[in-house]
Amino acid sequence: MAEAIELQVGERTVRVSSPSKVYFPDRGITKRQVVEYYVAVAEPLLRAVGERPTTLKRYVDGVTGEAFYAKRIPKGAPEWVQTARITFPSGRTADEVCPTEPAVLAWAANLGTFDFHPWPVRRPDVDHPDELRIDLDPQPGTDFGDAVRVALVLKDVLDELGIRAFPKTSGGRGIHVLARIRPEWDFIDVRHAVIALGREVERRIPDRATTAWWKEERGERVFLDYNQAARDRTIASAWSVRGTPRATVSMPLTWEKLPSVDPNDFDVLTAPGWLAEHGDALAGIDDEAFGLETLLDWYAGDERGEMPYPPDYPKMAGEPKRVQPSKARPD
Repeated sequence: MAEAIELQVGERTVRVSSPSKVYFPDRGITKRQVVEYYVAVAEPLLRAVGERPTTLKRYVDGVTGEAFYAKRIPKGAPEWVQTARITFPSGRTADEVCPTEPAVLAWAANLGTFDFHPWPVRRPDVDHPDELRIDLDPQPGTDFGDAVRVALVLKDVLDELGIRAFPKTSGGRGIHVLARIRPEWDFIDVRHAVIALGREVERRIPDRATTAWWKEERGERVFLDYNQAARDRTIASAWSVRGTPRATVSMPLTWEKLPSVDPNDFDVLTAPGWLAEHGDALAGIDDEAFGLETLLDWYAGDERGEMPYPPDYPKMAGEPKRVQPSKARPD
């Protein structure tokens, strides 16, 4: 295996160890290629993760090895790798990597980072999200095409609310939809807004979309995963490499292009060329921030109220029982 090399990234020199180590055997893609990919897409990626506390999903043995989430800055990080302190639902805190320059992305990739998972907050205010995120997760029996159809209905709802939203592939079968919001609401409010949004999409196309938390109730529909809006829940950023055999990436797209693409078209080898030809479809996301007032009114007026949190959360106010319906005992 080749000795370490040094790459000049902006003003920094980034050491890349074992550059010829194969990270994606099916494609023969090496560690060096992943690092160089992140340098190539650094500008749009920093638009997605810059100044945000960011969890690193690391595959130190490549895609065939075990991955883990690094929620604290790794020991031995260079002094120019900055951090942001976040608070977990348990009340514990951590200093997470906070990307501020391209070299941080290359440094993280050298550690085996494939996915960057930014919090929906920025460093000056880590308790008030400035990004609304809706995760469309196709369930067994559904596929990317089903997610596209649900995403277009979601767009209709957001358009009616006057909220400009931006889609991206998840890097798999799913779709993520993002919108910039004013950082005036806490995580609980933002999650409630996503619940209200999901319920409205479900009301319009109940045979295609669901907000059911319990898998036994979802059927062959696309799940709008409202709990991805909960504190300490994150999704892979735009331009992140995913842990798939093809080394796919999460690709921002225009609404016009979304129905005509295959998510497997976008990977470590092809995404830089797409960026050069089409630009970053997320480039305008910071142009305007929107409010959640109407969505929160919808939530407040819905008699169904709160929905279950993830199982590792402390019991939350107003939350129903955390037991799947088929195993629930009568009151």
